[in-house]
Order: sequence, then C-alpha cells, then structure tokens
Amino acid sequence: MPRPPLPVGTWGKIRTEKLGPNRHVARARFRDYDGKTRDVEAIGPTGPAATRVLQVKLRDRIAPNDDEITRETKVNTLADLWIDDLIAEERVSPQTIDRYTTSLRTVIRPAAGNLRVREATVGRLDKVLREVAKDRPSAAKGAKVVLGLMFALAVRRGALTTNPVRETGRLRKPRRTVRALEPEQLEKVRAAIQRWQQPTPGKSGPRHSGDLADIVDLLFATGARIGEILALRWEDVDLAAEQPTLTICGTIVYVKGKGFFRQGWTKTDAGYRNVVLPRFAVGMLMARKITAVDNPHDAIFASRRGTWLSPQNVRRQWRQARTDTGLEWVTPHTARKTVASLIDKEADAKDAAGQLGHDDEAITKKHYIVKPALAPDSSHILEKLGPGQPPSDPGQPQTA
Repeated sequence: MPRPPLPVGTWGKIRTEKLGPNRHVARARFRDYDGKTRDVEAIGPTGPAATRVLQVKLRDRIAPNDDEITRETKVNTLADLWIDDLIAEERVSPQTIDRYTTSLRTVIRPAAGNLRVREATVGRLDKVLREVAKDRPSAAKGAKVVLGLMFALAVRRGALTTNPVRETGRLRKPRRTVRALEPEQLEKVRAAIQRWQQPTPGKSGPRHSGDLADIVDLLFATGARIGEILALRWEDVDLAAEQPTLTICGTIVYVKGKGFFRQGWTKTDAGYRNVVLPRFAVGMLMARKITAVDNPHDAIFASRRGTWLSPQNVRRQWRQARTDTGLEWVTPHTARKTVASLIDKEADAKDAAGQLGHDDEAITKKHYIVKPALAPDSSHILEKLGPGQPPSDPGQPQTA
C-alpha cells in the first residue's frame, strides 16, 4: 500500500549529516502549498543547530508562486496593493477609499507597516488594536476592518492560509448615552446662533450670513444628516403641495483631489425619502426662496461663490456660535437624536426610524432615542416597606 502524501504545509523526518569540522546539514521533505514535495535543507555548526535553523526555515516556508504577495511581503506593500485592487474594482466609493487610506496612514502603517506578512501574527495585531482602542476606540474599529480586508487579500493570493485578524479579540465599545435637546435648550441654541450672526462693530471681513440659523431649523424639521441638508436643491422641495414636502436624495461628500461635491445618492437605500415639512420649516424656506440668489447647482444653501457648502464649515460656524454657552456637547447630529426621541415619544420607534432614513429601527432605538429603562410597577409591593406598616401574619401565605 503506497505511503500517504504529507499534508500541505508539513514536513517529514529531519535528517542530519556531518559535512566537515563545525559544518552540519539538516534535510527534510516539505510538501509545498502548490502540492509538490521538495527537499529543504539548512546548514549549522552542529547537528542540533542545523536542525533548529531548518525548523525555522520550514515554518516560514513561502509558497512558491509568481504572485507579488508572499509571506515576506511587508504590510506597507500589502496595503498599497490592496488599495490599488479596490480602486481598480470600482465597487467602493471614493470617500470610503479616503477613509481606509486615513486609517492606514494614522494607525496601521505606523504600528505594523514594517512587519512582514508572516510576522503579523494574531498576537501582534491584537496588541496593536488594543493599544489604539485605549484612546481611540473608533479608530481601532476602523483599523480592524481595514486589516481584515488587507489580510483577506493575502489569503486569496496564497501568502497565508488563514486571516489572523479574524482571531483578534473583540474591541471594547465605549458606553455612549443618547442625549437630546429639551425645548428650552433648543431655544438656547437658536439664541446663540442669532447672537453670532449679528454684525460685530469694528470687525472687518464679510458679515455672517443667515445660513446657519436656517440650516439648524431644517435639521430639526427633518432629522436629516448635515450632509443631506447641504445637498438639497430647490427642485427637491415642493412648497406648493397641500402637505409641503422635501425629498432627501443626495449628500455632500469629500474626496481628496476633488474637494466637496454632491453625491447623487444617500448613505443607504433607506435614506432616500420624502419628508413632510412642519410649518416653521415651510415659512423659512419660502422666505429664503424670495431672496435666493441663483447658483450653478440650484443649491438651497450655497457659498458666496455659488459652490456647495461643506459640512466641516457648518460645524466650525456652530462651534464659534456656541462658545461660552454651555452647549459644547451639541452637534448637528444632536438634531437627529432630538427628532427621533420626540417622534418615538409622540408616536413610535418605527416612525422615528422612517424619519431618519434607517432601514432597521433597532439602530434608531439604540443610538438615537433617549429612553430610560422602564421598571415594572411594583409600588404596591414596596409599600409594605413603608413606616408604620402592620406586621405580617405568620399564618398567611407570603406573596412573592
């Protein structure tokens, strides 16, 4: 009966031979990753030393192939090849490519870029991710996604048999409390913006426009994302309908080398939606329409040069307006949480999810709705712990 072949990636008995003074050779048959069995040898001053060298050589054996990714490829090179593949496939959006590139530049390259693929073990990668997660949990989560995709490419190209990122530990998730604005806090927000928009005597430069106040009103009128609000065009609004509506069908994105531009689709499929506008938003848009200056994009909110406003600039303006107001925790995204919490309170979470453009109301409940856990009504039982209560009758059965 013929001897069964060695399993792929394993070797047979190691044999040693003395070649001369302080010169020994260790040999073994190794079944390579292409299925062929080959002789592998290593030299050492003694038999045991040659054996140890051979064992390391066998452990780190590279699958013979013509691919540009091997076990000896550096992680930096793997990253470059992976990004090139993504761009060539054209299935990932440019802004996602930018996000991946940022994760590579800020986390992965500094921490692991000079490692060989074979050296990027589960333990090393796990340590890198946990160190980052101590101060930047979101960055660590993004880096884990990128590393997983990179090493999946290494597996597909035959450099590795398993993806080490899959075996790294779960990263801690910071506890986040959903926080929404109360009515009096919202009025404080509007008052801060009004003060900021007033001209400052003796201050040079262009006067602040009324854009920030109108943008904030529309955020609270719709629950939309800041990028979705800034991507609105006049053609997306129907103010003449019996129930005036607004169609959210795009967002403002940034791509390196191209700048800010309007993307003609929303973050998710569920994000494409018609929103019925409350009266205060209808009044604001009508007043704005009367004084609107034409721009090439038909944008409701355009810069003085007629270009799209960037979300970053709007956030910067809000940071300036909220200075010394105690509203440092309030961001444009707080509007989405405020809208979701109010709709959930007055209607339900399903309506809140639809308003925000979520296809899963569990996301809305977890991240956008302020709702403390409701304990069961046990007040009639706890009343027995009040002062002056008569002692219980030992002969009576105790209630649970």
